[in-house]
Amino acid sequence: MEQSDKPAATPAQRYADPADPALPRGAMKLDRTRAALVVVDPQIDFLSPQGVSWPVFGRSITELDTVMHLGQLFAAAKQAGITVAVSPHYYYPTDHTWKFGGPLEHVMHDIGMFGRKGPLTLDGFEGSGADFLPEFKPWILDGRTLIASPHKVYGPETNDLVLQLRKQGVSQVILAGMAANLCVESHLRELLEQGFEVAVVRDATAGPLVPEGDGYQAALVNFRFLAHGLWTTAQVLELLRNRD
Repeated sequence: MEQSDKPAATPAQRYADPADPALPRGAMKLDRTRAALVVVDPQIDFLSPQGVSWPVFGRSITELDTVMHLGQLFAAAKQAGITVAVSPHYYYPTDHTWKFGGPLEHVMHDIGMFGRKGPLTLDGFEGSGADFLPEFKPWILDGRTLIASPHKVYGPETNDLVLQLRKQGVSQVILAGMAANLCVESHLRELLEQGFEVAVVRDATAGPLVPEGDGYQAALVNFRFLAHGLWTTAQVLELLRNRD
């Protein structure tokens, strides 16, 4: 047999070829007895045309059918009987006195994103940008969904999500929500550091489109490197229906 004179592909070349990727595919096997669906920021300010961030995120949300896919995930997770948790983002008046912050933090404070009147009141909350998207409320407010305390910047280090998951015996997370390169990626990184297996649902999130680039595409690269699984909504639905 003749040997080819073609040099072996370098890792960089292999990574560029989808048919022969340099990175192995994620091998996470879903175990419903220890799995949870975690949805980050399923709130009006992100996911509704009435939300303050829609001009930046709306195109990505629309193209990916993010809202429809999140609804499918909520319904399937409830049907399968797995733990469902929400990690929301709220800002109270005292949060607006912070002495420093990153560019997006300043934007969120300036436009009143996720604003609430205080930690102990729901005055003005119903239908505000901080409220949950109306179509998700039957699942989120069913008395069984874990609603974590608010995260304040991007990741769950500042809320009780990890504690709530641990107390439910969860060690696998199906991760979805908003926004791909911000809170979802930050949740992914922290949950990995906390020892969870995490699969990200790639079409149940979305990202900002800004002059610097596409935040969703940027997140996909990191999801591919970091997550134990990078699944579609259709794949998750099939896994949750499979009783084997």
